[in-house]
Amino acid sequence: MSMNFNLSEIDINDLDFENMGSWPTPAKVIFAALLALLVSVISYFLLVDSKIDELAFAQNKEQELRQVYRTKYASAVNLDLYKQQMVEMEQTFSFLLKQLPTTHETPGLLDDITYVGTTSGLTFIRINWEPEIEKEFYTELPIKIEVIGDYHQFGNFVSEVAKLPRIVSLHDFSIQTEKDERLRFNVVAKTYRYKEVQP
Repeated sequence: MSMNFNLSEIDINDLDFENMGSWPTPAKVIFAALLALLVSVISYFLLVDSKIDELAFAQNKEQELRQVYRTKYASAVNLDLYKQQMVEMEQTFSFLLKQLPTTHETPGLLDDITYVGTTSGLTFIRINWEPEIEKEFYTELPIKIEVIGDYHQFGNFVSEVAKLPRIVSLHDFSIQTEKDERLRFNVVAKTYRYKEVQP
């Protein structure tokens, strides 16, 4: 059955909207196509468009959840390794804490530095505690040291200070020549005390 439409047969003035059954076939087909298109457009905006946004949101959420899952899965797989590293870190931290002097050990540390200096052949002009410097997790305890000696004695002193059982670092050093050709060595030695967290 062939359908040949002759649009010239359609006169809009002759179309009776109250009796659509009397319309010529081409008019019925065009009207049905326009009505189907209108229904499709309205259905798309009312039913489909919001669902597309929801789908895009759900797909993005799925990717985020997959990433979270991968991260948590990797953590779970490596849990034993993390526990082992935690134990090692606690041991290292405990070891380092033991190298920091406690309050009652600081006078003994001053004696140790004095002993190291004199056995290295240095003559002490001054060795004094400076004001403490509070940091976030520890307290800095600076010691101002002024000694007289030669380069080899200074080098030996620095080497022996590094061997002390407590952590001591040397800062802000300067060397000046005295009138008698001896050398004056000024340095700030710093040790550190761990700040206990108050419960």
